[in-house]
Amino acid sequence: MTMEKAQVTTPSDRDVKVTRSFRAPRALVYRAYTEPQLVKRWLPGVPGWTMPVCEMDVRVGGRYRWRWRGDKDASEFGFAGTFREVQPLSRLVHTETYDPRTLGDAPPQNEALVSVTFTEDGGITTVTTLIDFGSKEARDAAVATGMTDGMEQSYQLLDTLL
Repeated sequence: MTMEKAQVTTPSDRDVKVTRSFRAPRALVYRAYTEPQLVKRWLPGVPGWTMPVCEMDVRVGGRYRWRWRGDKDASEFGFAGTFREVQPLSRLVHTETYDPRTLGDAPPQNEALVSVTFTEDGGITTVTTLIDFGSKEARDAAVATGMTDGMEQSYQLLDTLL
């Protein structure tokens, strides 16, 4: 069963906060966020895109690399970064750098810092993602891409997977 859509707020000039709940135990949701074979099944989100690259070394200092490809024209984009904090079942913190690949010029941005927390109450796991873009300009450029709509589409796939 699909949960309510993600709640999106901007708690500061440089942050976006996305909160979404899932009808599943925290351990399962955490696995879906940290095991590449599961991530590839829900993170592509938007129809017409696949995720041919999903490399993740989920440990402090470990790196990740994600790349999406459009089915129609083989356009590509991706993200990469380093895990700064890994608290199994409860918290992940990683850097995030956008790679525009064939989509053209990237909007001006700094390296973002992404903090994801997982809490469970009565079999419902709430995931709170706080993205610090480093500046208002970078945050606004990211939001203008439809980023949070894409996140919700991915979350709906995660609902199905869970």
